[in-house]
Amino acid sequence: MDQQSYSAGLNIGQQLVGMGIADLPSLDDFLKGIKDAVEGAAEKAKKAEAEGKAFLEANAKKEGVIVLPSGLQYMVLKEGTGKNPGATSQVKCHYAGTLIDGTEFDSSYKRNAPATFGLNQVIKGWTEGVQLMKEGAKYRFFIPYELGYGAQGAGGSIPPYSALIFDVELIEVL
Repeated sequence: MDQQSYSAGLNIGQQLVGMGIADLPSLDDFLKGIKDAVEGAAEKAKKAEAEGKAFLEANAKKEGVIVLPSGLQYMVLKEGTGKNPGATSQVKCHYAGTLIDGTEFDSSYKRNAPATFGLNQVIKGWTEGVQLMKEGAKYRFFIPYELGYGAQGAGGSIPPYSALIFDVELIEVL
């Protein structure tokens, strides 16, 4: 018996009992539903990983795209002339983030409020990429899942294994 699987099942069972759902008409159907959900999530994750890899491979061949050893890709949309941030600098940025299918999941532009944060408090792709910029610059980053939100994703808007695209405007190094 796999102890981890048994423990997870026991935990779910105890939660059901606690919610007053101890008398299921068909335990087999219930377990099949859980199995289908878990296997479906694994299949979606594999698909997202493959799509992200294919996108980044094709994108790397496009004119103006620079590929770093980490796998981070970027394009310079506008050069800046101010200061460069360091890995722990506080910065003020405007940005828009999308999935590779174009679905926007976040935008400081839409909130009409630039974001301020430390570069050591964001995803690795941002930490690495924003350090390349000077104040006033605007770059587009193409971020592999390993430098983004990884295998866990982020909330409901960024699925696991998602490659990400960010347009980032570095307003100020604080």
